[in-house]
Amino acid sequence: MNANLLQTPIDYLKGVGPSRAELFRKELGIHTYQDLINFFPNRYLDKTKYYKINQLQQNSADIQVLGKIVAFRTIEQKRGKRLVADFVDETGKMELVWFRGQKWIRENLKLNIPYVIFGKTNWFNGLFSMPHPEMELLEEHEKSLRTAMQPVYPSSEKLTNKGITNRVINKLMQQLFIETKGKFYDTLPQNIHEDLKLISRAEALFNVHFPKSQELLSRAQFRLKFEELFYIQLQLLVKNMLHKKRIKGYVFDTIGDNFETFYKEHLPFKLTGAQKKVIKEIRSDLGSGAQMNRLLQGDVGSGKTIVALMSMLIALDNGFQACLMAPTEILSVQHYTGLIELCKELNTSIELLTGSTKASKRREIHEKLENGELDILIGTHALLEDKVKFKNLGLAIIDEQHRFGVEQRSKLWKKNELPSHILVMTATPIPRTLAMSLYGDLDVSVIDELPPGRRPIKTVHRFDSNRLKVFRFIRDEIEKGRQIYIVYPLIQESEKMDYKDLMDGYESVSREFPMPKYQISIVHGQMKSADKNYEMDRFINGDTQIMVATTVIEVGVNVPNASVMIIESSERFGLSQLHQLRGRVGRGAEQSYCILMSGHKLSEDSKTRLQTMVSTNDGFELAEVDLKLRGPGNLMGKQQSGILNLKIADIVKDNQILKSARDYAKRLLTEDPNLEMPEHKMVKYTYQQVAKHKNIWNYIS
Repeated sequence: MNANLLQTPIDYLKGVGPSRAELFRKELGIHTYQDLINFFPNRYLDKTKYYKINQLQQNSADIQVLGKIVAFRTIEQKRGKRLVADFVDETGKMELVWFRGQKWIRENLKLNIPYVIFGKTNWFNGLFSMPHPEMELLEEHEKSLRTAMQPVYPSSEKLTNKGITNRVINKLMQQLFIETKGKFYDTLPQNIHEDLKLISRAEALFNVHFPKSQELLSRAQFRLKFEELFYIQLQLLVKNMLHKKRIKGYVFDTIGDNFETFYKEHLPFKLTGAQKKVIKEIRSDLGSGAQMNRLLQGDVGSGKTIVALMSMLIALDNGFQACLMAPTEILSVQHYTGLIELCKELNTSIELLTGSTKASKRREIHEKLENGELDILIGTHALLEDKVKFKNLGLAIIDEQHRFGVEQRSKLWKKNELPSHILVMTATPIPRTLAMSLYGDLDVSVIDELPPGRRPIKTVHRFDSNRLKVFRFIRDEIEKGRQIYIVYPLIQESEKMDYKDLMDGYESVSREFPMPKYQISIVHGQMKSADKNYEMDRFINGDTQIMVATTVIEVGVNVPNASVMIIESSERFGLSQLHQLRGRVGRGAEQSYCILMSGHKLSEDSKTRLQTMVSTNDGFELAEVDLKLRGPGNLMGKQQSGILNLKIADIVKDNQILKSARDYAKRLLTEDPNLEMPEHKMVKYTYQQVAKHKNIWNYIS
């Protein structure tokens, strides 16, 4: 198939023309023949045949089955009831489910009489079910007309209003197959085809748009999903290999006094097995001669700071400087005070540079950096300014990397002739499937155990009507000498309303905990920086027992004596934010608590979030649930959500295919790193096309 033909602008396809082409470009992002071929249906209507229950497939098609209802039952749920019917044919049983209109259904549907049902099936616990099926008595059904299996394409209001219906797209697709003669070259190597028993690409593309059968549709979807994920993984792995080959890094082959003295004499507690494993991985990277490019994931409180410090000490032992960049001033100050404390017995010089560092101090820091007197610099975006020049930066550590863009990352490591090593840290656990796709070009280390002596935080969910009990509990904790956080949501769009909620909350807390017996700090985004810091310090020093705040404290306040975190309107928070807030307590040896307050009206998603928080402290488990609830786009925030606009695969549902695609891509590159073998000629060509057309795959990570 001539690849150039696929780059033909969509305007030239018979039946499109200039005004339709403009709509396709704007509404669907379809510019060329190739884009149209890759515009896949999101579901199918299959009225071609009657399926036996034992023939049902797990795919996204609506299908019809012939059988009888043999029994009804009503099942109580948290909200309302659902009506379930047992539907059977001679091969097996499935369930029909209704959440609405149950009375009418019960009265009108007959038992033991042949029906034709039509709808989408779900597979759960070894049984197929069909919610709200279309139902027709067999004798009625036989009088009506039926058509073939129909693809249903994504659409928009504008397209429908302009008369571009599903039928129109279907006709254009037929025209496209006529013009291209349906010939599409194969992009995957023979051995993968044989191993996975894949159908050809041409057959897959035809059957995804014009499925001949359920089975062929399932095989076509599998083939195209695998291919899409395979090329994403291939790109990421090649990027990682090239990075290691091309981007040479300083070789840190000495483990000297700084590291040894700290490790043997000044470690505040024994390292966990996970910390030791990660330090070993980092040491091996730093000695390899290639630039280290590693992502360190560890839950709140898992001890990433110690790992970061020990990595910096290796740089110092080899005659280099190190820096640590954090997204907020609060967090950078916290890193600074933490490291000063840890290094007080060592002969190292550490400074802090943020937006509010005074000009005279800045000049002093700039000088010391350039002449090499300064070993470690900690700060915010201020480190990226051109004025900040190091004598020899060997290691740059970036905390909470998702808050910085890729350009900022590279700006930091290019401050030297040879690039410095990079360690990226995050306390936001990223599910494995997402990490494989977003950070596939970074090596990933995980700290998955908490330091000894840390007790798991007890989390409970309480409704607003239990508030008096919660206040009583707070009183008891304050009596024991503990401190309390009470956090209110802050959602930019409704700042006035949030501010009012916060002030109302502050007043009711002040009434319950009056001065002078109790002291309360308040912190919110509209305060001046100096006032905020003053209030924070009062709480940190133990002068106030309660801190009422908006989510400004999500990252970076470390008060070991604070043992209770109360999150107001917790149903308005996402899972990762709830988990981050919970991580602000549990930092001392005492038992800590997180209380999730909410109203009685909760959506299903909110319920799931709160139940998940109560049932687990494991950030990775939470991240998996979050990914299922919110989808990959929303999980990564605005600047990265465009990354995974996949055409057919779904990284949550297809994570098994993703793992398999990554394994095959790894195997291929191990055997043929430059894709030079004759049997990989097509892979190399496709890979170059994907990279050249700046497809989604090119700006991942």
